[in-house]
Amino acid sequence: MLYYLFEYIDKHFDFWGTGVFQYISFRAGMAAILSLLITVFFGKKLISILRNKQVGESIRDLGLKGQQEKQGTPTMGGLIIIAAIIVPTLLFAKIDNIYILLLLLTTLGLGLVGFTDDYIKVFRKNKKGLAGKFKVAGQILIGLIVGLTLYFHEDVVVREYNETVSVENNIVQHKYEDVKSTKTTVPFTKNNELDYDNLIPFVPSEYTWVIYVLLVIVVVTAVSNGANITDGIDGLAAGTSAIIGLTLAILAYVSGRFDFSDYLNILHIPNLSELVIFCTAFVGACLGFLWYNSYPAQVFMGDTGSLSLGGIIAVLALAVRKELMIPLLCGIFLIENLSVIIQVGYFKYTKRKYGEGRRIFKMSPLHHHYQKMEMHESKIVTRFWIVGILLAILTLATLKLR
Repeated sequence: MLYYLFEYIDKHFDFWGTGVFQYISFRAGMAAILSLLITVFFGKKLISILRNKQVGESIRDLGLKGQQEKQGTPTMGGLIIIAAIIVPTLLFAKIDNIYILLLLLTTLGLGLVGFTDDYIKVFRKNKKGLAGKFKVAGQILIGLIVGLTLYFHEDVVVREYNETVSVENNIVQHKYEDVKSTKTTVPFTKNNELDYDNLIPFVPSEYTWVIYVLLVIVVVTAVSNGANITDGIDGLAAGTSAIIGLTLAILAYVSGRFDFSDYLNILHIPNLSELVIFCTAFVGACLGFLWYNSYPAQVFMGDTGSLSLGGIIAVLALAVRKELMIPLLCGIFLIENLSVIIQVGYFKYTKRKYGEGRRIFKMSPLHHHYQKMEMHESKIVTRFWIVGILLAILTLATLKLR
C-alpha cells in the first residue's frame, strides 16, 4: 500500500526521496527489517497472551533427554510469523501482483489449517488434533487453487526475446513477447528447461493442465508436511526455512530481471521480482521468531507456523519455476520425511517377515535419532543449518553448473 502512496506523491509532488519506493532492493530491505521487528517486539507480547490463555504444548513422553522440561511451553507462535509476513508485504509490495496474491492466500490458507489443528489439540484437549484427512484436504485445496492460477492466469507468463532489433547510440533494443508457457528448470542439465507439454508424449496438450495441477498439489502437500515434521526441536524449522527463503529470494530476483536472466541463460519471468519483498519478509519473520524459538525455546510455532512455512516455500519454488530443485534446496525437509517413511516401512516389513518389528534409526524423524545418541539439541540444529546452507549454495550453483 505504501508503494502506491509514494508513487502518487512522487508523480504529483516534488518531494525528495519518494522515488526510492520504486526500487525492489529498498522495499525488500524495509520488509525484512519490519518483519524482524514485528516478531521480536510483538513476539514477547504474544507469548504472554498464550501463557495467560494456558496455550501450552502437550509433550508425549518419547524418552528424550530434556523433553519433559518443555511441557507447557506456549505453542501457536506461528501466528506472529504469519503476521510478520503479511503486514510488511501489504505495506511494501504491489498487492495487485498475482504472485503476491497467491503467496498471501497460501500463507492464510495453510495457516488456518494449522491453527485449526493446534486449536483442537490445545483447547479441545485432543492430542490427535485435526483429522489427517481434513488436514490433507486443506493442503490439496490450496494446491488446486495455486496450480489452476499458475497455469491459467494471464499474468503468469514467460518473456521470450527474439533477435536484436537495432543498436543506436550504444543502446540495444530487443523485441520480446510475453507468452503462456509450461516450462520449468531442470538442474544440472545443459539445456536446463523442461516443458510439461512434452512430459508425456501420448497426452494431448489440452490436458497438460491436469498433470501440472496434480504436480502442484503433490509439491505443496509434500513440502508443507516436510516442514511440519522438521519442526521437532528448538529452532530447526525456523532456521532452515530462513535459509531456503533467502535462496528463493535470490532466484526470484535474477529470474525477474532481464539482464541477470539473459546472462545466466535462465527463464525471464516478468513481475517476479516483486516476490523478493515477500521472501525478505518471510526470512525476517523466521529470524525474528528464532529470538524466542532458539534453545531453550520460549514458544513453539505449532502447525500454525510449520504448515504455512512449508506451503510458502513450495509456492515460491513453483512461481520461480524451480520446483524440480526442491529435493536439493529443501534437502533437510526431504531427509526428515524419508527417515519417517523408511522407519515405518522397514518396521512393518520386518514385523511381517520375522514376526518382530525392527528399526533402522533409533527414532524418527532423523533429528530424534541424534537426540537418542545423546547429542545436544543445539548441536543438532546448528549442524542441520550448516547442511541447509551447503544445499542452498549448491542450489544457486546450478545456475551455472550444467
